[in-house]
Amino acid sequence: VQLQASGGGSVQAGGSLRLSCAASGRTFSSYVMGWFRQAPGKEREFVAAIRWRGGSTHYADSVKGRFTTSRDNAENTVYLQMDSLKPEDTAVYYCAGSPTTGPLATLTTRSFYDYWGQGTLVTVSS
Repeated sequence: VQLQASGGGSVQAGGSLRLSCAASGRTFSSYVMGWFRQAPGKEREFVAAIRWRGGSTHYADSVKGRFTTSRDNAENTVYLQMDSLKPEDTAVYYCAGSPTTGPLATLTTRSFYDYWGQGTLVTVSS
């Protein structure tokens, strides 16, 4: 089972980036896919989640209205579109997969997620 995150980079404040998370090795159709981030010296925090079946989403308050997560069933890939980026969005971003069924709003902690990608660095300069 592998989750391959990509798309990180450096951007100025106000800019946009799109992260991708390609899933392979198993069927994730019943899973919830999450995005987390970890800034230097801080704990890893929840960013967004999407239920693969149906496409429902949930976001952290800090990114709501600026970030959008989506999935492409044919490509087995999940995306995180990040707009209006701020310096405080600087972090390593991780995608993760959870088999847990339940409200997305409850799936905001790392312990629910079994599979993790390697992380991709996003740097936002002011």
